[in-house]
Amino acid sequence: MKALLSSWQVWALFSAVFAALTAIFAKVGIEQIGSDFATFIRTCVILVVVAGILFASGQWQPLASVSSRAWIFLVLSGLATGASWLCYFRALKLGDAARVAPVDKLSVVFVAVFGALLLGESLSLLNWLGVLLIAGGAVLVALKI
Repeated sequence: MKALLSSWQVWALFSAVFAALTAIFAKVGIEQIGSDFATFIRTCVILVVVAGILFASGQWQPLASVSSRAWIFLVLSGLATGASWLCYFRALKLGDAARVAPVDKLSVVFVAVFGALLLGESLSLLNWLGVLLIAGGAVLVALKI
C-alpha cells in the first residue's frame, strides 16, 4: 500500500477524480450565487482544510524557511491559480460542466508546451501525439452540435 501511495500516477488519478467532482459540485453550487463569490467560498474552504492538514501532520514550516525565489514563484502560482479558478467558475456559470471541464483540461496541452519551452523538458513523438489528441478531444467535446 505504501508503494502505491508513493506513486505519482496514483496521486494524478486522484487529482483527476477530484477535479471532476469539483466541476460537478461547483456547477450545482453556483446556481444561485455569483461565480466570483463561489470562488471565494471555495478558496476559504481550501485554506482551512490545508491549514488543518499542515498542523495535524506537523508539516507547518516557519515562513522564514522559504527562499525569496520560492516566494516569488509560489506567489505567481497563487495568482495564476486564482485567475484560473475565477475563469473556471465563470465558465461553469455560463456553460455545461461536461463541456467546460474538458476545455479547462487544455491546461495539459499548455503545460506540455510551456514545460518544453520554459523548463527544457522533452517529450517523445508518441507523447506529443498524446498531447495533440488531448487538444483535439477537448475541442470535440466543447462543440455543441
